[in-house]
Amino acid sequence: MALPGYDGSCSPIAIGATLGEETVTMVPLRLAEVLTGTGGELRGRLAPSTVLTRIERDSRRVEPGHLFIAIRGERLDGHAFVAASGAAGATAAMVSREWADAQGDGYPMPLVVVDEPVAALGRLAADRRARRGDALTVVGITGSVGKTSTKETVAAVLDQRFRTYRSPGNLNNEIGLPLSLLEVSAETEVAVLEMGGAYAHGELTHLAGIARPAVGVVTNVFPVHLERMGTIEAIAQTKSELVAALPADGVAVLNGDDDRVRAMGGVARCRVLTYGLGTANDVRADRVATDGLAGTSFRLHLDGETFHLKVPLVGGHAVELALAAIAVGHALGMHISEMLAGFDDPSIQVRLLVQPGPNGSRLIDDTYNASTPSVLSALGLLDELRPRRAIAVLGDMRELGSVAEEEHRIVGRRAAEVADLVVTYGPLARWIAEEAASLRDRDVDGGRPAVRPFGLDERRELIDYLLGELRDGDVVLLKGSRGLQMEEMVDALRADAAAVAVDAVAVPDPAVAALPDPEVAGPASASPALGA
Repeated sequence: MALPGYDGSCSPIAIGATLGEETVTMVPLRLAEVLTGTGGELRGRLAPSTVLTRIERDSRRVEPGHLFIAIRGERLDGHAFVAASGAAGATAAMVSREWADAQGDGYPMPLVVVDEPVAALGRLAADRRARRGDALTVVGITGSVGKTSTKETVAAVLDQRFRTYRSPGNLNNEIGLPLSLLEVSAETEVAVLEMGGAYAHGELTHLAGIARPAVGVVTNVFPVHLERMGTIEAIAQTKSELVAALPADGVAVLNGDDDRVRAMGGVARCRVLTYGLGTANDVRADRVATDGLAGTSFRLHLDGETFHLKVPLVGGHAVELALAAIAVGHALGMHISEMLAGFDDPSIQVRLLVQPGPNGSRLIDDTYNASTPSVLSALGLLDELRPRRAIAVLGDMRELGSVAEEEHRIVGRRAAEVADLVVTYGPLARWIAEEAASLRDRDVDGGRPAVRPFGLDERRELIDYLLGELRDGDVVLLKGSRGLQMEEMVDALRADAAAVAVDAVAVPDPAVAALPDPEVAGPASASPALGA
């Protein structure tokens, strides 16, 4: 890929925007660029050459040099805090025309007046993206579950050849994706961006119009966000928007083991590359073997060649993550030998970290979010580890709509098979507890597992219960919907263990290498298998 020179005239200082706990640092923006990109109108006096050092939507974090963006949320309207941002020293505020007109003339700070701030932010990002043209390759990743893990794995692999950017955290919506794009520097060759599409038809079409991806990855379609989308077919349709938006010279990378995802190839105008365990996939694996926390080995079939690989990825999703990353790398011309070092990047274990817990126990922190497939996958990892005692702390799985009880009971049955102790948190998770307890009561071998349900108002009691219950050799899986904030439980349990354990330890990372062909000299590398 050829790299263009920086198309602006600002020095390479960092600016940023804070979204929740995520802080995005961005390349410089002059006021003139903001006005051009947004189509906005300046009201007040401010030189076009003024450098805006941060785009900020939280008035409590505003400092001199920042551009405050007034975003209307579900609970709060950022326009109510424009004055506070000015008092804090904001250089200007991006506001809606309706609000600005209501203020009359002579507002005491410069205003960038636009039709609607979020839409204007998208236009600004689209303008910056368009200026890079084909010099920047965008990889868009969507799916019901696994977007963040896939994004991190793909980026780690691509970084072995390309100067690669990955969007931070899960900034994947109409606010987060534009801010991520504004962070991409002129030196970046590939940007790997997570794309949501969880809430409405047309959302991914809109995001793809901003980012202009050349490669689109769809991980899966599951009954997640049913309360908003209604049916799984509606979810599949929204995810397919990314595939339909890809250009004719692009590549759609699809999970071929998911029938709904495979069918999306029918809306693609471009090359389709499928991955998975099924024999019909273009990038496929077989002979999968797990080695607990040490990683996963499998046989890779790619372009008529077969390779034996071992990667330090754990859990039921490990091979799927690896295959998706390999498929994207292959689509961009990489050889398997280039990709291997990327799997050693600790960031790709973002969703399953093993941390020290109280009294010598270990905690598997997968608290970011929960859906039936992701919980079952995490329970599968707990089963593979075969600890002295397996404990599953499971919270509500939200936004499942009419299938909520059925899905929670499915998890309860699997938890009863895997765990010695099932602890639930929240009213929906009581279905997990009920199902696990019913299986325990029918267990002729003596009542495995023990079951303890807790309500949302019993967070402290749950933590105290675990502190008194955990012992050396126990492994505890914690998982639940993001809104439960179960990471606070992990923090409390880790704090108790702090006297004997320091920083969280990621999954052990043995050297990533393909198993060597005995006839090939030199260090371990990806080598064609000698036989089928």
